[in-house]
Amino acid sequence: MAPNTEVEGRRLTLSNLEKVLYPDSGFTKGELLHYYATAAEALLPHLRGRPVSFLRFPDGPGGQRFFAKNVPPGTPSWVKTAEVPRSDGVSRQILVQDLPTLMWAANLVTEFHTPQWRADAPGRADRLVFDLDPGAPADIVQCCEVAGWLRERLARDGLDAYAKTSGSKGLHLLVPVVPTASERVSAYAKGLAREAEAALPGLVVHRMARNLRGGKVFVDHSQNSAAKTTAAAYTVRARVSPTVSAPVTWGEVEGCGSAGDLVFVAGDVVARLERDGDLLAGLLDVGRAGELP
Repeated sequence: MAPNTEVEGRRLTLSNLEKVLYPDSGFTKGELLHYYATAAEALLPHLRGRPVSFLRFPDGPGGQRFFAKNVPPGTPSWVKTAEVPRSDGVSRQILVQDLPTLMWAANLVTEFHTPQWRADAPGRADRLVFDLDPGAPADIVQCCEVAGWLRERLARDGLDAYAKTSGSKGLHLLVPVVPTASERVSAYAKGLAREAEAALPGLVVHRMARNLRGGKVFVDHSQNSAAKTTAAAYTVRARVSPTVSAPVTWGEVEGCGSAGDLVFVAGDVVARLERDGDLLAGLLDVGRAGELP
């Protein structure tokens, strides 16, 4: 990919392509940009229409990291933005609607994070999320066990669940819902997290206190708050390796026997997309959205 290039009619300057972002693997910024360009067809539908927050790590995961929600200085005029209500007033955030915007944002070296609602309906969630976070010595194997319980419980309420790795230690469950006030979605998710703890007391904790998490899976329901965001599907994470928040099948969840079974780096995800397409496509199908009980 050339440093100065045209993407769908937009001129982009892509900088420092040879810069090594992940020293352990030698993964460069050019490889990061190539990954995003290759994964764009699957990634963009999960970003489109949602105000995006960036976790930037321009010098790689070992360098400085900072979370950015506001439109950064120097943003091209053709990048679409949206007004977003906040507790301290209205602000503007980026909308990643197309490939040129994705590549411009990826050149900043960023993780992509989105809320559970769309910019045209702030605070009305069209999906529910659980972030399953293991406390050592628990790992993603235990997260998968909890995910299976939650999937069955959600199904009893007529809700479909989809799974993806967090790209770190845990697992995300995503549920398409008919647009509903975030407060109601949050309350429902908290109730299910409590049920999971009651059903699996030796395995699950629903409270955030770290001293409760040892050897258990924290079922984090808080990201359903209108003010919170979750790492987007297919985003590369700022970890030791260029791991990706990768969609997985329920067969893979049920068959997970060790932490390494569900670790996917950028190259793995490209191969999976070629083989399987977007395993989260159902999340985007409004016909699959369920009503909360």
